[in-house]
Amino acid sequence: MLSYRHIFHAGNFADVLKHSVLIHIIDYLKKKDKPLCYIDTHAGPGKYPLDNEFALKNREFDSGISQLYQRDDLPPAIAHYVALVKELNGAGALKSYPGSPLIAQHLLRKQDHLFLCELHSTEITLLTKRFKGVRGVDIIHADGLKHGLGLLPPSQHRGLVMIDPSYEIKQDYRLVVDTLTAMSKRFASGTYALWYPVVERDRINRLEKALIATGIKNIQLFELGIRADSSGLGMTASGMIVINPPFTLAAEMERALPYLSNVLGENNTGSYRIKTLVHE
Repeated sequence: MLSYRHIFHAGNFADVLKHSVLIHIIDYLKKKDKPLCYIDTHAGPGKYPLDNEFALKNREFDSGISQLYQRDDLPPAIAHYVALVKELNGAGALKSYPGSPLIAQHLLRKQDHLFLCELHSTEITLLTKRFKGVRGVDIIHADGLKHGLGLLPPSQHRGLVMIDPSYEIKQDYRLVVDTLTAMSKRFASGTYALWYPVVERDRINRLEKALIATGIKNIQLFELGIRADSSGLGMTASGMIVINPPFTLAAEMERALPYLSNVLGENNTGSYRIKTLVHE
């Protein structure tokens, strides 16, 4: 588990989906003036320099954010996402990619609070340095799934929990379901965003069935694929499963995902899914 570093994959097609959804959720929650809490269970370092040797090894950003950076035909949710990445690059060339913590910290307000959990020894050092002295941000060197549960319910009574494990350990697929079940019991009104990779489709089918069986209500799924599942080329798709999503999210993704599957899909094999797993 602790061998994984996201910099190898920064800015890829999965990040495009993940961060577009994240931005939409945060913007929706900000419509109320009341403070909110953001919890990131697998925060990473916060920012990824794209000229780093690890980022350059596979250049996965070339098949993700780079494909969108200069386009002028983006759907609203994707245009907002790209504009934020540009802003965090000083409106210049694409030199770095923001992780979820930096995106959240950039969007949230002075009355909001962030809890950023990270277990990896290298990543926590970088994360701590990046947010040192930043008001309203707590950096926690711990297993975010375990520690995040202890942060609920938040004192703000409003919040978003971002769950983004590496899934290097196969038990993670079961662990995230158990964690979401426990978290929702403590904080039923919270919004939860779970990212998943599609490497073996059967695992995702079981993940969906397990979440449905929890009894948790109001669960939506949004998935983007760039190649056929049978291609044998690693991650073929990725998705976001959102509990208590903004009512506006599905409509935005109905505009964004067909576009992304067309632009980012390889050799006309792009695909997408929008599915309600459990109704309200």
